[in-house]
Amino acid sequence: MDLPAFVEVVEVGPRDGLQNEKLNVPTGEKVALIEALASAGLRRFEATSFVSPRAIPQLADAEDVMAGLRADDGVLYGGLIPNERGYERAKAAGVGEVVIMGATTESYCRKNLKMSVDEALDGFAPIAERGREDGIHVRANVSTVFGDPFEGRPGLDEVLRVVSRVVESGIDDIALSDTIGIANPRQVFEVFVAVRDAHPAVTFGAHFHDTRGLAAANTVAALRAGISTFDSSVGGLGGSPNAPGAGGNVATEDLVYMLAQMGIETGVDLERLMDAADLLEHLVGHPLNTRIERPLLADPGADG
Repeated sequence: MDLPAFVEVVEVGPRDGLQNEKLNVPTGEKVALIEALASAGLRRFEATSFVSPRAIPQLADAEDVMAGLRADDGVLYGGLIPNERGYERAKAAGVGEVVIMGATTESYCRKNLKMSVDEALDGFAPIAERGREDGIHVRANVSTVFGDPFEGRPGLDEVLRVVSRVVESGIDDIALSDTIGIANPRQVFEVFVAVRDAHPAVTFGAHFHDTRGLAAANTVAALRAGISTFDSSVGGLGGSPNAPGAGGNVATEDLVYMLAQMGIETGVDLERLMDAADLLEHLVGHPLNTRIERPLLADPGADG
């Protein structure tokens, strides 16, 4: 099996994970969590979101979180943005990367972004141009690539059309998201092969949710399709407030453990990552959605 030797893990828990929590985690504790994750070796983060605080009150402290993070040349702290107003906030806060959202299905796009698919895509080019001018990396996250709760699975032609529009806007770093955790490995492999064949110069990443327990299998399918950038959320937290039935993201601990067992490097220290997960469990006040446990780290051959 032809697999990458190294995988970049993008930690989205501070944004995608905490935005769905009922408990509002204080700013200083968010910063402590991010720094614990960085100490474990994670080097790229969706640290917060610059959407309206009215929409996601759990992340209303975006500027304060960014101000609390220590500058580190080896760590890229990014933030989700909905539009140019969000870009202005993110730029002023000192992010190194912005992530702009789109979707492949009209119902979800109107629910999540309050506009049509093409109206959302129209906003990508100005963001891409401003990012180049300001030295801020721009990444696109395309939601509902594998299905949504309103319309089901989009056709591959529509996925390719949306991806092509993102590329034409000047963005060459694109995450394809299984927003509600509905994808299957065959579908994942076929979609990623198709987009990579259509746009070989673009860096594609995978963003999986584990609603049906298929995130690990879908990760392997994406690896086989040549993908080497994966989003994950510490503790397996997450889910879209605008996608009924969405489960949490693939847990960073589970992803890193599986990749290590497959002989794929991530640069992440799993023991320190588990320490960060313990901190998160204390902060949110409930058990995490993690499958890997510490005893397995000491004896990966153990069975029960």
